[in-house]
Amino acid sequence: MSTELLPPVAPDVLADAVEQLSARLRKKLDAAIASCGGQSTTATGGTVEVHFGEDTKVTLRPGPSGVVTGAEQAVCSCLLSPRCLHRAAVLGAAPLAEGQEDAAEGEPSNTDGADPLADDGPGTDSTAEAPAPGLPSPGSPLAETASATLTPAQVRAATALWTAAAEALSAGVTAGGAVVQAELLRAAHTARLAALPRAEAAALRVVRGLRAARERSGGQRLGDLADGFRELLAAAALLSSGSADAGAAGSARRAYEQGGSLRVYGLCREPVLSATGYGGVTTHLVGSDGEAYTVSDVRPGGLARVKGAGSASVALGGAVLDHAGLARGGLRIVGATVSADGRLGAGRGVSATPLRGADWSEDPAAALFARPVREAMAAALADDATQSAERGRTATRLLGCDVEVIGAVGDFVLVRVAADGPLLRLRPAHPHPELPHAANLRRIAEHPGLVLRVLGRPDLDRAATLRPLAVGPVPEATATLRLPDEWKGHADLGYDRLQGEHFPREPIGEAPADPLAIGPDPLADAPLWRVRRLLETGVAGGRRAVAEAGRGTDTSSLVTRLTRAGLGGAAHLAQALTTEAGRRPRDPFGRLTDPSADAYARAWLAAAVHLSAAERTLVAASWS
Repeated sequence: MSTELLPPVAPDVLADAVEQLSARLRKKLDAAIASCGGQSTTATGGTVEVHFGEDTKVTLRPGPSGVVTGAEQAVCSCLLSPRCLHRAAVLGAAPLAEGQEDAAEGEPSNTDGADPLADDGPGTDSTAEAPAPGLPSPGSPLAETASATLTPAQVRAATALWTAAAEALSAGVTAGGAVVQAELLRAAHTARLAALPRAEAAALRVVRGLRAARERSGGQRLGDLADGFRELLAAAALLSSGSADAGAAGSARRAYEQGGSLRVYGLCREPVLSATGYGGVTTHLVGSDGEAYTVSDVRPGGLARVKGAGSASVALGGAVLDHAGLARGGLRIVGATVSADGRLGAGRGVSATPLRGADWSEDPAAALFARPVREAMAAALADDATQSAERGRTATRLLGCDVEVIGAVGDFVLVRVAADGPLLRLRPAHPHPELPHAANLRRIAEHPGLVLRVLGRPDLDRAATLRPLAVGPVPEATATLRLPDEWKGHADLGYDRLQGEHFPREPIGEAPADPLAIGPDPLADAPLWRVRRLLETGVAGGRRAVAEAGRGTDTSSLVTRLTRAGLGGAAHLAQALTTEAGRRPRDPFGRLTDPSADAYARAWLAAAVHLSAAERTLVAASWS
């Protein structure tokens, strides 16, 4: 049986099904979910039936939305139903439906299948040492002086979510089976009822990550799951303290405000293909005032929808442009509605008429490439921190610069920013082989000495790395791209394919024998990657794995290396984590006197938040 045949299931429906099982059946649930793959499955219309032998079958009848949203839509023919293992196993094998904020976003982030440790190993610059941001707790001075705008129900829901998340972290991937996931889903549903959609969405991302890791999905990175746990625990800690404002709770729907009359000009198109089944396109725009805007067409669908959406009509105020035309044209919008992250709405009162596009060498687009990259990167990091604190996950703003190609190094292209700027690594914005990102970068790498204008999204988790979305020729340069007139001065790397005719005919230069010898990676020698490995060990193997790591010589070696590198805060937090992981006090009868995972989760979170801050500092330094 393929899980593609099963309809999505609402998180609370799965949580209820697991909760109704007896303790004996819960122990068998993970094996039962795995066995669903060998069961006979039939799909007729909107109904799906999973057969367990000759006499037992589970029937799923999703509602009009295609999602199983009620217990009555999942029935089993056995005598134990609805408290049976068959029903819970099928619901556990089905994909999870989107949460409130997931659905409101409508534009899932592109997934990246790269190795999380490929560029790790930050440099030894002592400026990378960052203090661990404190987390307010009930009774703390911060909690007492802050304006508490959350309701008691919201605080209780956040506290329950913290407890469930802490237990899931303590269990890790190895022990984080369906029962642990169901407890997290139950807490997520409670958060939803309490109007905490951002916390709910964070919990669902963690559950999906646990599922993918246990299924050994090729697209799942352990580092992503660790980041998901950090975001979930940080949000739950802040909300449960009662010190958060209303913005920290999030919004179930994207809020749009009146933007009046706007003139916007296309920059490029970006294909969107998410691991949660969404696909489409986002067209990036810049306003006459220099502000960034986007128009998106992202819906459930796969690669075919991504490819088709690139030339689909723009649903905005009756505009006659498609996304390909908008990326190289412009719009005058009357009655515009704009969300906090710059997305343009398509309300009834919105009207739009086409404008002549602005070349990248003309204002307002030219201003993106005139800004020094270090200044632009610092702004991107600050903007990302603000978005994380106020609105949750949103895409990083685009960065533009003129670069000279040095050559290919592994799976990235090494370039130098013009006017003796820093070395940058160009990596594909999306790893899917059917999208032309990687092929276009390989073409570019074949022409050392080529100068080109690059517009992309800086990778905030890697040293001096840019994910290019589009490239164009540098004005008045000879050794640059030669693009067709209909491309209007730039190539969208996710849709257009660069050919030999788009490059200078004569050789420009030669690739150096050792491109990396031109300059070191500022993150290559620092031991911070060891802290990340310790944190990811906890995510993979749970509290027990961290405690085992603390009993050997690895921890003392880690602390020594961090201290010698001037990273005393990281050393202290790593040691505190291993100590707490191994702290399991027992009474004379061998029973745990403190079975709670609360202190362990706080120690893990403190180390994770500190690591994230230190790595961001090093990333910023790598752009100088």
